[in-house]
Amino acid sequence: MTSRIRLALLLLPLLGPAAAHAQQYPVGWGPNPALPAPERSLIPTINVAKADAWPQGTRPTPAAGLAVTAYASGLDHPRWLYVLPNGDVLVAESNKPGNAPKEKGIRAKVQGLAQKEAGAGVASPDKIILLRGFRPDGTADTKVTFMQGLTSPFGMALVGTDLYVANADALWKFPYKTGATSITATGTKVLDLPSGINHHWTKNVVASPDGKKLYITVGSNSNAAENGMEIEKGRAAIWEYDIASGKSRIYASGLRNPNGMDFQSQTKALWTSVNERDELGNDLVPDYMTAVQDGAFYGWPYSYFGQHVDARVKPQNPDMVARAIVPDYALGAHTASLGMTFYNADLMPQFKNGALVSQHGSWNRKPHSGYQLVFVPFTNGKPSGPPQNVLSGFLGKDEHAYGRPVGVAVDKTGAILLADDVGNIVWRITPAATTQGATK
Repeated sequence: MTSRIRLALLLLPLLGPAAAHAQQYPVGWGPNPALPAPERSLIPTINVAKADAWPQGTRPTPAAGLAVTAYASGLDHPRWLYVLPNGDVLVAESNKPGNAPKEKGIRAKVQGLAQKEAGAGVASPDKIILLRGFRPDGTADTKVTFMQGLTSPFGMALVGTDLYVANADALWKFPYKTGATSITATGTKVLDLPSGINHHWTKNVVASPDGKKLYITVGSNSNAAENGMEIEKGRAAIWEYDIASGKSRIYASGLRNPNGMDFQSQTKALWTSVNERDELGNDLVPDYMTAVQDGAFYGWPYSYFGQHVDARVKPQNPDMVARAIVPDYALGAHTASLGMTFYNADLMPQFKNGALVSQHGSWNRKPHSGYQLVFVPFTNGKPSGPPQNVLSGFLGKDEHAYGRPVGVAVDKTGAILLADDVGNIVWRITPAATTQGATK
């Protein structure tokens, strides 16, 4: 053994888990992904995993030591989850608004047909379902319609006795009473949100740890500004809303399509998962998650993963490119990493303080990517190693999609909940030795 190797081994524990696993990151993952040269083609890559029902008796495959059951099935395109303080679980049944202006052109038509084949073409139910308790088989004891008549609802957040719901076009507030199984009040519109064509329609909302501010995601109205920047005002951003004053502002921008948001328990920093742009090749551009800095710009549309210029965007803006911040952690190209939450419970200590990321799966990459729930370990508030599989098997050997992961949450018992909008199921993940019922 050379002295150089001996020194490296001695230093390795001091460098932390990221250094120990530096060579084990999958392509397009981690804090320093190798990015290939962009590839352009006249016809975009279409590789749709056709949506099919789960075959009788099948379910996703949990990682070793874990078990999975269907907490609720027979749902209608469940997209997002929110766990109330009393343990009730809210499920937003939602899809793209049916009355939104449609994008024009052959490319938009082809992509629309592909997404329909992938299970994204159903009408929006515009409802929120409430799940409560457990039956002996581990399914929800109560499944009722909690709210209806919404407009493509997605994110939900409770602050005091106010339940905030982020619709596709506005943030609304509704009165909530602990234990209620329905809300029929009209509610109050809090904030109009950019809508229109709604290339990216999902709007998420989370409350700050002190309950004083709300943060709302607004995706871009295009892939890479091909519809012009005029319609992108206020989009590709995270907004901050001050509850006391009613004032709002853009908190961070250049985020093509932010979805998942959560506050990291050790640092209290806001993190988000972001879907990056398409049509630059199978391995460009990786989706990512990142700590969100106040006033920061993350590149879209002018550049990606820092200051890698997207030559398709005209005119360019060198000043904005120079400002672009490199995201903290790449999540693989075209994985459609939608859900993201930090695990702060005690039931599965191997996940403590790390991030759970749900990957809806690609429709425009060969081979497919995503279609899984992964865990990214954190140390001292920062990602510290390669992703670990939590739940897979959503993509069958015949390359049909039996499910597509979306929202992810942690219930009051510490179990992990995952919304599957193709399987129309909410899956529940626990230690393999744990009874699938309530807390002991």
